[in-house]
Amino acid sequence: MIPEGQPRRRVLGGLLAAGAVTLGTAPTPASARSGSGTRPTVVLVHGVFADSSGWNDVIAPLLKAGFPVIAPANPLRDLAGDSAYVSSVIDTIPGPVILVGHSYGGEVITNAGRGHSNVKALVYVGAFAPDEGESALQLAGMFPGSKLPDALVTRPFPLPDGTTGTDGYIDPAKFHEVFAQDLPTSVTRLMAATQRPGSIGGLASGSGVPAWKSLPSWYVIPTADNVIPAAGQRFMAKRAGSTTVEVKGSSHVVMMSHPDIVVRQILAAYRATR
Repeated sequence: MIPEGQPRRRVLGGLLAAGAVTLGTAPTPASARSGSGTRPTVVLVHGVFADSSGWNDVIAPLLKAGFPVIAPANPLRDLAGDSAYVSSVIDTIPGPVILVGHSYGGEVITNAGRGHSNVKALVYVGAFAPDEGESALQLAGMFPGSKLPDALVTRPFPLPDGTTGTDGYIDPAKFHEVFAQDLPTSVTRLMAATQRPGSIGGLASGSGVPAWKSLPSWYVIPTADNVIPAAGQRFMAKRAGSTTVEVKGSSHVVMMSHPDIVVRQILAAYRATR
């Protein structure tokens, strides 16, 4: 992982210089106040082959800057159910919300963000931003360059109705190259061992009416993404009208290798929608 403290110092130092935030003890959602009202709760949604700990270097500076943050465990079972779960999390938040999704988490926030008047912005981080009817697998293969298909390992799992579903993992021997080639191998070995599987059925499910058609969006595109090709992300970002920043040479886990840039996009969404 990034050496402790360095990304946070860059983020917080830049924010202080710009006068963007006032630092202090992380508040509760009910008491998080800025000069213009309640600060939004930032809801961070992880994708497949990962868990919420991938957001840690994004969460720390946001908390220190006074933003309430929730990083729920994405069930990764099926798109409808995963989206309904994140939607239920949003239901518990009384104030404004910024939804942030990484990878398949982008597809989840695209669906979970609908119907919530308190959701103010969407931020896609190396993520899928599907239109209605599109699936993650379809979008991943729309442009050449993904190394995921050749690295995917599938395993059956039982479903409550007695049938069998299929989970997908990344082959641990290929995890570093495919998922996080700009992180140390000592870190990616642990990530590979602790990766959470994603249901292939969920990745193949068609998305619903996208929240980005009614909400402003921001995008972080890692140009060396070996899971979702950068060309595909540019296509989705342009279609959604997203405010976009590209991170040259970054892997799929740009929130781990360049958390400062991800934080800046979240803050840009905050400033534009407050």
